[in-house]
Amino acid sequence: MGGMGKTTLAQVVYNDKDVREHFNLTTWVCVSEEFDPFRVTKTILDAVTSSTSNIEDLNQLQLQLKEKLNGKKFLFVLDDVWNKNYNDWEILSSPFKFGAQGSRIIVTTRDDEVASVMRAFATHPVKKLPEQDCWSLFARHAFHDANSSAHLELQELGQKIVKKCQGLPLAIKAIGGLLRFKVDVREWEKVLCSELWELSSHETNNILPALRLSYRYLPSYLRPCFAYCSIFPKDHAFKKEQLILLWMAEGFLHATENRTMEQIGDDYFGTLLSRSFFQRSNEDESRFVMHDLINDLANFVSGEFTCRLEVDHDRSHKISDKTRHFSYVRSQFETYSRFEALNEFKLLRTYIALESSRMFIPHYLSKKVPRDLLPMLRTLRVLSLSHYRYMTELPASIGKLKHLRYLDVSDTRLTRLPDCLCKLCNLQTLNLSGCINLIALPRDMEKLIGLRHLDITGTVIKEMPENLGKLKCLQTLTKFIISQRSGCCIGELGKLANLWGTLSILELQNVKSPIVALAANLRDKKNLEELTLEWNATAKTSGSEGTILESLQPHTNLKSLTIQHYRGENFPNWIANQSFSKITSLHLKNCEYCRSLPPVWQIPSLQTLSIIGFDRIITVGPEFYGTGSSSPFEALKVLRFENMLNWEKWCPFRVENEGAAFPHLGELCIINCPKLTGSLPVHLPSLAKIVISECHQLVAERLLSSNSCLQELEICDCSSLLSLPTGGLPSTLKQLVLRNCWKFEVAAHIDHSFLEELCLYCCDSLEYFPLDVIPNVKRIRIKECRNFKSLAVLEQSEHDLVALSSIEIVDCPKFGSFPEGGLRGPNLTSCLLVGGCLRSLPEKMHTLLSSLTVLVISNCQEIESFPEGGLPSNLETLHIRNCEKLAANRMGWGLQNCSSLAFFVFESKSENVVSFPEASLLPASLTNLHIIGFPNLKSLDKNGIQYLTSLKFLRISDCPKLKSMSEEGLPPSISFLLIRNCPLLNKQWQKRKGKEWRKIAHVPYKLLDLDIMD
Repeated sequence: MGGMGKTTLAQVVYNDKDVREHFNLTTWVCVSEEFDPFRVTKTILDAVTSSTSNIEDLNQLQLQLKEKLNGKKFLFVLDDVWNKNYNDWEILSSPFKFGAQGSRIIVTTRDDEVASVMRAFATHPVKKLPEQDCWSLFARHAFHDANSSAHLELQELGQKIVKKCQGLPLAIKAIGGLLRFKVDVREWEKVLCSELWELSSHETNNILPALRLSYRYLPSYLRPCFAYCSIFPKDHAFKKEQLILLWMAEGFLHATENRTMEQIGDDYFGTLLSRSFFQRSNEDESRFVMHDLINDLANFVSGEFTCRLEVDHDRSHKISDKTRHFSYVRSQFETYSRFEALNEFKLLRTYIALESSRMFIPHYLSKKVPRDLLPMLRTLRVLSLSHYRYMTELPASIGKLKHLRYLDVSDTRLTRLPDCLCKLCNLQTLNLSGCINLIALPRDMEKLIGLRHLDITGTVIKEMPENLGKLKCLQTLTKFIISQRSGCCIGELGKLANLWGTLSILELQNVKSPIVALAANLRDKKNLEELTLEWNATAKTSGSEGTILESLQPHTNLKSLTIQHYRGENFPNWIANQSFSKITSLHLKNCEYCRSLPPVWQIPSLQTLSIIGFDRIITVGPEFYGTGSSSPFEALKVLRFENMLNWEKWCPFRVENEGAAFPHLGELCIINCPKLTGSLPVHLPSLAKIVISECHQLVAERLLSSNSCLQELEICDCSSLLSLPTGGLPSTLKQLVLRNCWKFEVAAHIDHSFLEELCLYCCDSLEYFPLDVIPNVKRIRIKECRNFKSLAVLEQSEHDLVALSSIEIVDCPKFGSFPEGGLRGPNLTSCLLVGGCLRSLPEKMHTLLSSLTVLVISNCQEIESFPEGGLPSNLETLHIRNCEKLAANRMGWGLQNCSSLAFFVFESKSENVVSFPEASLLPASLTNLHIIGFPNLKSLDKNGIQYLTSLKFLRISDCPKLKSMSEEGLPPSISFLLIRNCPLLNKQWQKRKGKEWRKIAHVPYKLLDLDIMD
């Protein structure tokens, strides 16, 4: 049963401090009804790497996850699992087997069969709460300070109400949240005596009575706000700010004399959150979700007014004459047919494309959707077509959507917006963020008098439309470019009194005087949190930059400040003033005329500091630390110095008490400071990452030897580095990156056994690398080392590199050999080889590299064949690119033995290939086939292509003579066909008829030169 507290119990375990410290890696994934191994794998990978991957292939994702989990003790929580397919679980869990002993996976589910499929070694059925615990939970939500003794009458009624909740925590929280705002005994009696408690599950559509009651007694103004949330699929994580803007567009929010619609919406959201209708996402604290049962309630109360198109069509809502709100989760290819039914329903108010679990794969939308469908939807208030990467234009018919209030076309490839957009006088929100090709806004933007939010982050707009100051309602304006034209000066900002959030002011050289700068009135914009002030890099100095910057002082509520290309000699006093106590991030970039640094030590909350391009700074000393501080930079976590061309000395903070500075500094980067001499601060107790680049005279050995928690070290462009410190590196070090250290050679006698990742770039003295010295390494990357010839084993032993999971050797022209007898990597999953004079792959690959799943071979012109025994049978992904001798001998590859091979990329400039793939060349297990660059390819071979009965995705590109599919067409299993730069096929298919068209007509998704063919 839902609402029993399974997720809450898992949260308690997951968030326990001792538990978190026990594991190396922890992450939480909400799995939900749609079991998607790609999404779950990507969520885990992103969490364990603290970054965002844009990999589009599940095999590649799992390969990287295997590398990250290798030897690590992890705790994963898979929340709300419904999948009962054993094979799906096997696919998802394959990387988990590489974790260290003691790793754990916690699964929450409503179905005992799921536990059986996942082979759980222990199950813990969550029982209903005991009576006393039910009362404690209710009291915490219904009474301030959980104290019911001041309301004895309510206490008695409350105990009776709690009994009706039948021990279900979600029901108790919802009812408690409802009654918290009611102190009238009669209101409590109404809830106790409601007929909803007595209705059968059939009569309530399986909605818990307590949840029905919590909705019934919502204030009338909150009910439509909650019902509108039925546009979100189960477990969809949404942003508070976006939902408030959607409510506003639908007319659910009404400003008062002292409160804006956004502030009212924030109150509404807070109330729904306090009543347990919303809860914070465990995966992303900046987002929120609804419990499945709350989502069911939203669907129930919205009825036919909302149509939600699910990936699984069996769970989709039916559209009807009453439908006003339409939402769907983006899939990779959106054809017109998916939305054609909307032509009949012309009273829609909402059309919104929601984030897919596969955000970083490209999403394609048929041009017919905006061109033919949108003109029919004249009553739209909300339109979202974001993240369609190849959508390049909006139709002029957009100007006819007179009721439109919310338009989101972010992360598309729009270059311009139609001028008729300015006819949308009701428009409140225009989101253009991430439109990297957008060069201009319509010139009549001043006519959008209702516009409140304009996000142009990430665009390449060069100039603002005139008179934006007339948009008195504007609250969000992420970027403002100043020009000398009338109507585009900085004074327009001064007219926008309500700006908040993030603002970048660019081209400040066009501000001619401090009086003009004062007109921006930044000091009164108390809701600004992030501010960037930027001059043009090529502009000449005017001599008034200092007084202009003085006049641009913002409000002290600021949290982040960036100043770039400032040409004054000194900073005004407000920079780094103690009154800016909320600033956590400060970036000072390319201020080449400044003679001294501002007293940034005075900012008490500063966590990230970047100082870049200060050409006139020679010494960093007392002015940096301050004279009156006993412990400067107490909160600082990241410190970056870069492009300090004349910086010579970094004075320590009070030598006898150096350890008092930077107590929490975790990352230190010093890049391109060629004159910096001497040593760095030594006592940095929290330092985990060091990057030193192009600092030829710097001595960092003391810092390395004294650091007890260093995990990552990167040294770049250090031509004098011959070897690593003779005293060795800290045993805590996990990752070592050396770049452009031309004289570096490996010292075999130094202990490197603690290293897990080794990256060597452009180390030209390196001729060989002895694998013996890094027995526990997981990842090796060697790139552009011009004299590197071989990987070797000094002692001819048969010890396996059991930790090694990934190896990349890229553009090393003399690389020619692996260890004699083969590379012994039983857990190696990925191998990338690019360039070089390698004549053969490692010997005995089929046995010594039995775990290999990904192999990429590119521009290896001397390889003629695969080694004796062939490739490992577990290989799943194979790329062969521009290896012409290997391509010529392809009939000897023996890929039929690779029964797991699913993804194959073959790129070649061979002029001898006219038809491909030949019979028996590729295994029937193949699901993805990419054919690229064959200059004389004319057709697909029917004997080879028809054998691929599992093929789902076929891509053919840059084959100029290709004019025919195979005589018998394509396998019926193909769902996606992508053709690019094949002009002869293009010409035939544009007519959408004829023999060649009939061969592909059955393929559901056809993409021709990035255009979906409906």
